[in-house]
Order: sequence, then structure tokens, then C-alpha cells
Amino acid sequence: MINSFSISVVRKSLFGSLVSGSCVAIYLKFFCVISCIELMILKSKNRYSFEGVPDIRVVVYRGFPAMAMLRCSTKESDGKANLHQGAVGVGIDLKTGRAINAVQHDEPVTIHPDTKFDFSELQIPRWDELLPLAASCYDITDMGYLGVDIVLDKDLGPLILELNARPGLAIQIANGIGEVPRFDLIDKQPMDLSVQERVKFSVENFST
Repeated sequence: MINSFSISVVRKSLFGSLVSGSCVAIYLKFFCVISCIELMILKSKNRYSFEGVPDIRVVVYRGFPAMAMLRCSTKESDGKANLHQGAVGVGIDLKTGRAINAVQHDEPVTIHPDTKFDFSELQIPRWDELLPLAASCYDITDMGYLGVDIVLDKDLGPLILELNARPGLAIQIANGIGEVPRFDLIDKQPMDLSVQERVKFSVENFST
């Protein structure tokens, strides 16, 4: 049960661009929070993305983070973090936030095709903040299966970009492992755990 909660969200326009100064209403079980966002995510030089903003997708099942990946834009994907258009999907270890595998067009890669940086050196900053943020989306939406897309702001840290009711299956290829065994293990857990307890379980059981 949530007694108090604050969350930061970046709102996307219909055309997919980030909107500065947007007000986002988030319905919680007991109250509403209005978060006024006054920011733009800077498309600064990034070792693992080409002309775009990389995002992290976390698949959350029944409130437990089950799998995560970083989506890195490329020249082929026209700066968009879209795997079907040629972006790179990087599987992320749930315990450490480090890269464990990377694919482009479902084929293994070890370096970014444009920046040439080695994915084995990749580690997501502020990982300990990111997983609880993703897990909390279950308590907000009551959605048993969803994909939480998160971006990192250099000052504010992890920010929710959007929530997806059908997050797709490509994350399994990026991680080199299927989700079903993890879902089966989650199904055996009690459903009255706190966000922190759910994250702790995932970190302890789904680290590679």
C-alpha cells in the first residue's frame, strides 16, 4: 500500500518529441500528484547512442522488475531508440546495472556501430534509484505486466518517459534469456510486498 509517493515524468507529444514545462497528472490509489516538469533532456554526446536519447526499458511483472535493457539509437535508426529500425538493445543485469549482452537486428554486437564504444564497459548510473521507480509503476497502474521506459537526466536522475501495456519480446533477445522462468518464480511470491521488498527479490534472484 502506498501512503506517500512522488514521481517525476517526462511527457511525450503525439509526435514523440519531449515537451518542456508540461504538467502531468498521475492518479494514485489515494490521491493525485501534479508534477510540473521544466526540463529538456539534452542530446549531448553519448558514448552509447547516436544523435538521440537512449532509454532504459524495465519489464515489471506483478510489481517485480523482471528484466531490463538499454536501447541505444544508431545512425541506421535515425537517432531513434527503436530496435526494429536498427537501434541496439543492451541487456542489463538487474543487480549491478551493467551490460551483459547486446544485439542489433537480433544479432550479437560488442561495440556501438557508430561511436565504437565497447558495451562491456557500460554501466547505468543511479541504478539503485531506477529499479524502485520502475517497480512503483505497478502500484500506480495496477497493471500486472508492463514496460516502464526511463530516461536519465544529469541533474534529476531517472525520469519516466512512458508506460507500455504491451512492451514486446525483444528484451529477451537483448538479455539472451526468456522471461517466463522469472514470471513463474514471481508467481510464487506473496503479493503484499513493498516496493523495496520486490526490488530486493528481483535483484537477488534475477542477477546474471
